[in-house]
Formats: sequence, C-alpha cells, structure tokens
Amino acid sequence: MLYDNKICFRVWGNEALFTDPLTKVGGEKFSYPVPTYQALKGITESIYWKPTLIWVIDRCRVMKIIQTQSKGIRPIRYYSNQNDLSLYTYLHDVEYQVEAHFIWNAKRADLAQDRNEHKHYDIAKRMVARGGRRDIFLGTRECQGYVEPCTFGDGTSPYDEAEEVAFGVMFHSFIYPSESQDENLKSCFWMPVMKKGVIEFISPQSCTMIRELGKMSEKQFIPGVNMTMEDK
Repeated sequence: MLYDNKICFRVWGNEALFTDPLTKVGGEKFSYPVPTYQALKGITESIYWKPTLIWVIDRCRVMKIIQTQSKGIRPIRYYSNQNDLSLYTYLHDVEYQVEAHFIWNAKRADLAQDRNEHKHYDIAKRMVARGGRRDIFLGTRECQGYVEPCTFGDGTSPYDEAEEVAFGVMFHSFIYPSESQDENLKSCFWMPVMKKGVIEFISPQSCTMIRELGKMSEKQFIPGVNMTMEDK
C-alpha cells in the first residue's frame, strides 16, 4: 500500500471495563488499567469495517489519569437463573488517542476486486468525523464511548514525564480463523510497557504467549444473502 491509510482518533467516555479474564469466572470483573489491542480494534471496527480489510492498531496514548471505581452489579449466576451480587471495578473518566491502519484480508481472495485503498481510506476518515458507523463501547456494552478525529501527540498527557510504566501480563487479542491461515481460534497475551503515556502495540502474531482455544468456522459473506452489493 502506497497511500496513507492511517487514521487517528480520540475516544473517551465516563467509564470503561477492559476485563481481566482472570476475574470473569468469579463473577466480579476487574478492568485492566489500559485498553487492550482487541478492545481498540473493536472500537475501530465500529467506526468502519468491511470483510475486505483488517484493522491494525499501531499505538495508544493515555490522556487522563488512570483511576478506578467499583459498582454493585446484579448479574445472572453461571450455575442458575438467579441473580447474584457482584462488584465490578471500572476505569473512571477515560480518554485515549489511537492510531491505526488497515491491511487487506488475504483470506478473502473473493473480495479482491474491492481492494481500493483510496476508497476505504476516504470512507474511514469520514466515519471518524461522524463518530463512527456503529455504537462505540469501551470494553463492554454498558460503557458508552465517543470518537472524533485528532492528531496523535496533540495536547498533554499526565504521563508525559513517566519514562516507563509496565503492566505485567495482559490479554492482547484474539486471532480469528477469518484472519489467519488455519481454523483455530487463538488468544494472545503480552507484557505491554507505556513510555511517556504511549503504548506501542505489536501484532497478534508477534505475541510470545499464544494459546489455541479450539477450532472455529469463519463466517461466510454471500452477496444477496447476508451481504448487500453495496457492502462488497
């Protein structure tokens, strides 16, 4: 790709829940201190997505102090249909600058005629300016988010003077069969380091901790059935 296909946007909200998977089974969810690659990829896909392309998250800048708040939630128990009482720990008052670019999905050779870089880049920029095509969520559906265009690096971050902040082992992303060369769903983990407020992401395939979760069939997009001609 020779065309500049990078987009940069500011995303913010009153709260976020980038759930640590270790806390899901016990019922009391706890958020990671920073967004995961998969969460930011989901936000970017909510802005604009087509099966022709794959979004790659390049970097994220934390624009507000990392702070948490807990709420009492009444979820459904795993082993019954009754309500339970749990504490969910959310991030409070979050804002990030995100830079991303897209690549073609090599698995979708049937959509090769749609690989028009200029078209998709121009549409993506318009969708950022409009706040996205679909609703934006910060980790979970109850955490509403908002996006608008920005220039990465503008403004000040409370972590501009922090040389290095390590977060330990964190979930990075999933590798879906629709984006890989096999039929296995994989989960990826890594050890992110924030330098002066910025997290530089690696690709899912570059993660050193990858676990296969099992086989999964990819969704088929058939024109006229579950895909309109305008989506091609």
